[in-house]
Amino acid sequence: MFENLSDRLSGVFDRLTKQGALSEDDVRTALREVRVALLEADVSLPVARDFVKAVGEKATGQAVTKSVTPGQQVVKIVHDELVHVLKGDADPGALKIDNPPAPILMVGLQGSGKTTTTAKLAKRLKEREGKRVLMASLDTNRPAAMEQLAILGQQIGVDTLPIVKGEDPVQIARRAKTQAGLGGYDVYMLDTAGRLHIDQELIAQAAAVRDVANPRETLLVVDGLTGQDAVNVATEFDDKIGVTGVVLTRMDGDGRGGAALSMRAITGKPIRFVGLGEKMDAIETFEPERIAGRILGMGDIVALVEKAQETLEIEQAERMMKRFQKGQFNMNDLRGQLEQMLKMGGMEGIMGMMPGMGKMKAQMDQAGFDDKILRQQIALIQSMTKKERANPALLQASRKKRIAAGAGMEVSDLNKLLKMHRQMADMMKKMGKMGKKGMMRQLGGMFGGKGGMPGGGMPSQAEIEAAQAQMAKMPGGFPGMGGGTQLPPGLSGFGKKK
Repeated sequence: MFENLSDRLSGVFDRLTKQGALSEDDVRTALREVRVALLEADVSLPVARDFVKAVGEKATGQAVTKSVTPGQQVVKIVHDELVHVLKGDADPGALKIDNPPAPILMVGLQGSGKTTTTAKLAKRLKEREGKRVLMASLDTNRPAAMEQLAILGQQIGVDTLPIVKGEDPVQIARRAKTQAGLGGYDVYMLDTAGRLHIDQELIAQAAAVRDVANPRETLLVVDGLTGQDAVNVATEFDDKIGVTGVVLTRMDGDGRGGAALSMRAITGKPIRFVGLGEKMDAIETFEPERIAGRILGMGDIVALVEKAQETLEIEQAERMMKRFQKGQFNMNDLRGQLEQMLKMGGMEGIMGMMPGMGKMKAQMDQAGFDDKILRQQIALIQSMTKKERANPALLQASRKKRIAAGAGMEVSDLNKLLKMHRQMADMMKKMGKMGKKGMMRQLGGMFGGKGGMPGGGMPSQAEIEAAQAQMAKMPGGFPGMGGGTQLPPGLSGFGKKK
């Protein structure tokens, strides 16, 4: 969603960081471009103006222009200011759902994703925080709205309030309150009706339900693709009903992310969660520092690690680690690695979270490298017999023909896969000899040594270059990647479009 803004800003900062010394005029010119980039990303005018003014005041002082790395200083100031715009002055903290049964009221316009978000949030509270959740649909207008929530409840294993035809929303809210109290639930979530636009009836109905339930949290669900209008909807709802937080849905779309940047600054309400897809686990807490890092192309290592933790079972990881330390790495291990990459959002998802890798996306697209290739490689491995997977050395010409035909690929593709496997196996053997500490040191070296990332989670240019140089030492290569940054060895040529 922030791709265009990210590209524009990285262009501006590249020019700044290349200059040895910066005059105040250089900074002003750069900030003018930053303002245009923000306005093009659909950030509201007052927010963009205040943002550029705040950065300008901090970035034109002697401390910046006379420092050793003025470009880096300006980037850091923009990063901090971006975090401030997204976060506001006070940290909202966790959801206030301590005293059971805690009511959460979900409000919003029709089609913004209230029902789906209610289920996603219920699943998250159940799995992450161990809460017992009850969901109730108060939408008596939209056909099958109540049934939709009931079906989602069955899918995620969360209880829903039994449907009684003919009740009005206030009666359902009362019944949900009673049921939650008697059933020993920690949280009950009320999914209200929406309208195509804000009208008196919608507001009156939501206010009546609010007075009955007296919710601890009132979450407004807004469609992130509506841009500036999302902010107007939030302001209106907050005036009439009172909102404690906002959930932005469809943030995986390619709309411009201006709503997210303007929401906090204009409404003063925190963005609590963002919806990132249709699946029930596609919801993330909104972390201003990480979002700012992603917008400025600094990656989001924390999210990458969390994603890995969610998709990787601990025992499986330990088993693989032991095998690698012994220098064992067969086709089953390679398939595990490829499947893991797909689970974590594919190449693009992983690259987007790694510092300094954002610019490689365009080069990857040009080279025709996408997740289809990972799936093709998995297909090749799956068309081998168990014996062949365990011992790839068995593969001679006739077997190769059979395997390639079974996966609908060419023998040359299989040869590339085998070459990649050989190089990865060699690398695993080397790392295995180093032992656990050596492996960690090697990985630490890839991201700029022990010092981590100074400046609030931002890798410096030198560190990015060090990481790229480290990756360039890997055998194999990847076409069209000037500057040496390379992908897992042996993938060269695999992504070339025929």
